[in-house]
Order: sequence, then structure tokens, then C-alpha cells
Amino acid sequence: MTPKTEAATTESQPRVAAPFGWRTVTPLVTGSALNPINSSVIATALVPIAAALHVPVGRTSILVSSLYLACAIAQPTAGKLAEEFGPRRVFLAGIVLVLLGGLVGGLGNNLAVLVVARVLIGAGTSCGYPTAMLIIRRRSHRAGLGEPPGSVLGSLAIAGSATVAIGPPIGGLLVGGLGWRSAFLLNVPLAVAAFAMALAWIPRDGRSGARRKIAEIATRIDAGGIVLFGGMLAALLVFLMSLPHPGWVPLAISAVLAALLVAWELRAARPFIDLRLLASQRALTRTYLRLGLTLLGVYVVLYGITQWMEAARGLSPEQAGLVLLPLGAVAALVSQPVSRRNLIRGPLIACAFFMLLASVATLFITDHSPLIALVGVMVLFGAVVGTTSVGNQTALYLQAPPESLGTASGLSRTFGYIGSIASATITSIVFHTRVSDAGLHDMALILVGVAAVVLLMTLLDRQLPGGAKA
Repeated sequence: MTPKTEAATTESQPRVAAPFGWRTVTPLVTGSALNPINSSVIATALVPIAAALHVPVGRTSILVSSLYLACAIAQPTAGKLAEEFGPRRVFLAGIVLVLLGGLVGGLGNNLAVLVVARVLIGAGTSCGYPTAMLIIRRRSHRAGLGEPPGSVLGSLAIAGSATVAIGPPIGGLLVGGLGWRSAFLLNVPLAVAAFAMALAWIPRDGRSGARRKIAEIATRIDAGGIVLFGGMLAALLVFLMSLPHPGWVPLAISAVLAALLVAWELRAARPFIDLRLLASQRALTRTYLRLGLTLLGVYVVLYGITQWMEAARGLSPEQAGLVLLPLGAVAALVSQPVSRRNLIRGPLIACAFFMLLASVATLFITDHSPLIALVGVMVLFGAVVGTTSVGNQTALYLQAPPESLGTASGLSRTFGYIGSIASATITSIVFHTRVSDAGLHDMALILVGVAAVVLLMTLLDRQLPGGAKA
């Protein structure tokens, strides 16, 4: 929808008196939460899965990276499809994929089947966030809201940050009580509930794009760009998974596909990744990079420290999950006041500072450290999660062109998942031979460097507003 079309739509339709009642917001929040909860709930199941399938613990990292690869490709694709065919349709289709993935994973008996399940779950859950952002933007415009609906955006941010953080505790309880299959089967009741709410409460889409020809659809969503982007990321993932013994052929293939992607996107009428937009709107590009680097640190903690707590510290999945619980609680507490005021610069500076402090603190953690020390580190990372989710989301809402907010929202998640893929690679490398204190401290040193970069990026970004009204 172009700005002109959006304006015309606003003039031709009555303003929405109460655009964000609980019936509208609840399915959006539920659908958006499916992705982060699936990203994190698997954390405490990796060691039990390895034992049950008789594979090394390091190999189960493919269950993390495969979901992130699927999400990195599917998030902007879902946003593009939502802009073309309507966000409700895409939202419902995604929920069906989540349901299918939960069943496949819950019944799977080998690592390959579980990877397929994670790809289905990743593709399906990727539809939640970009469609939610597009629905919020369109309803806000119809209601004549002059600034982002802070409470609604805050609900999405809290759903994301809280579920990422409470995923491991939930996973720990489920895996400890019902076995590792429950980490997949959890999606079945959640998907059924989300589908029913969306069907009943999200307004129907218009008929736009319902009868287009396949060739026209492929052009409008830039199918060629999607294929090149997916191939580039897949080859890059194969290279990253080969470390610390690099396979240079996948890296070369990734570089060639990246060059082809750039050439293709610069000539595409409706590019999948608008490189000209990224070059011209540098503030938006910096928001993407800042989010990706911050989530790299967050997911290194969720997966790396969780594996260390179980394999080196000797905690059970339930105990490891409970240690991570304060991360979610602090994230939710921090998110709410920040989101209601639509703050950006201050929370992002705080985010970088807490990330640096938490990374330094991890350097002093050993397998003899008291649990209270681990809880303290999780509290610091909870502040990181809460501030980055709200600050970067509000920045994205303001910086992205209104007519392409769905794609821009999906692309922001893509940058986040690229950071998450890198986090899985880091975890796999530092724990390549065995899970130990030395590997944990190597991980912490990497996080210190990443946090320092994020802090400098935030402090030096003069285009970063203080808030929505700045």
C-alpha cells in the first residue's frame, strides 16, 4: 500500500474509535510470541535430545541454526506477502505451518526429521511479527494516531522479550517432566488457540491480489531475490557450522550469491531487500545492525550458558530453566514503562551498558560459582532484552517507510536471526571439544567486544531520536 493509497483508504473509511481493543491485540501478541518462545524453549532440550538420539551435544546446535535460517528468510518474505495479499491471510497460513511443525517434531525419531520440524516452525512463526506490525500500522492510520501506539507496540515487545526469556524455564519444566518431545508438541495447543482467535477477532483482508497470475505474483514479491537471499544464507550457514575447520567452498558460494543478489536487487522493480533504501536511510540500517549484534549476545547467553549450566555446572534442565527465569521477569518489567513513553535513545544506551557489564561479569563465573552469581548475570541480561526489544522496535516503526513496514519489520527480524545464527556458531566453536569454564570465558570475551561495539554505535548515532515525539 503506497502513502497515497493509504491516505485514500483513510479518507474513505470511518476512523476507528477503539482500534486496539483486547480482541485485536490478543491474537497479534500470541502469534508474535510463538517465534521467540520456539527460539528459546529448545535450549534446555538440546542435551536430552543429544542423549536420546545418540549424537554429540554440539551437533544439536543445528536445531537452533536451522530455525534461525528459516526465520531469516521467511520474516521479510512474510512481510512482503502480507503487503500484497493481506496480513490476516498470511498470519493464518503461518499458524498452520506451526501446527504441522509441532506434530512432525513431536513424532520425529532422528535429527533430520527434527530439523525439518524446526524449519516448518521457523517459517510459520515468522508470519506473526511482520503481519502484526502491518495490522497495527494500518489501524493506527485509520484511527488518525499521530504517534506509535506505545501500549500496543509495548505488548509486542514484552511478548517477544518475555517469551524469549521464559522459554528456557518452560522448556526445562516440560523436558524434565514430559521429555524432550514436549518442546515440539507445545506448539500444538498454542497454534490451535492462536488460529481460533485470529479467525474470530482479526478483521478480514480485502480481495486485493486474490486472482493474480503466478508470474505477476513472483514479480511483485521478488521471488528471484528471495531465492538468492536464501541460497546465500544457507551457504553461509554451512560455512559457519564447519568452523573451527572452515570449509571454504560454501563461503565462496555464499559470496558469489551475495554478489548476484546485489545485482538482482538493484534492477528489481519491487526488490525483496531494498538496498537503495538501506543506503539512503542509514539510521534504519544502523537500527538493524544494532539489533542483530545485541541479539547475538542475548542468544549466546540463552544457548551457551544454558548448555554450560547443564553440562559443566551439573544442573538439571529444570534447574537451568529456573536460573534463567529472572531474565524474563526483568525484561518484562523494564519493557513496560519504556514502551508506554515511546523512548528510544536512553533505553538503547542502557541496553549497551548492561550488555557490557553482564559480559564482563560472565568472565568471573566458574563451575564453583554460587547460583546467586548466575542469577545476577541473568538479571543484567534481562535489562538488555527489555531495553533492546522496545527501543529498536519503536525506532523501526518511526524510521521505516509506512508503505513497506511489513517487509521492514520482517527484515529487522532477519538481522536479529543472522545474529542468532552467529551466536549458535560461537557456542559450537567454544564448546567444540567439551563444555568447560574455559569455553565459557572465551564466549564472554567475545561478548565484551560485541557489547563495546554496540555501545559505540549507539552513543555516536546522532540521528537516533530520544523518543517518538523527538
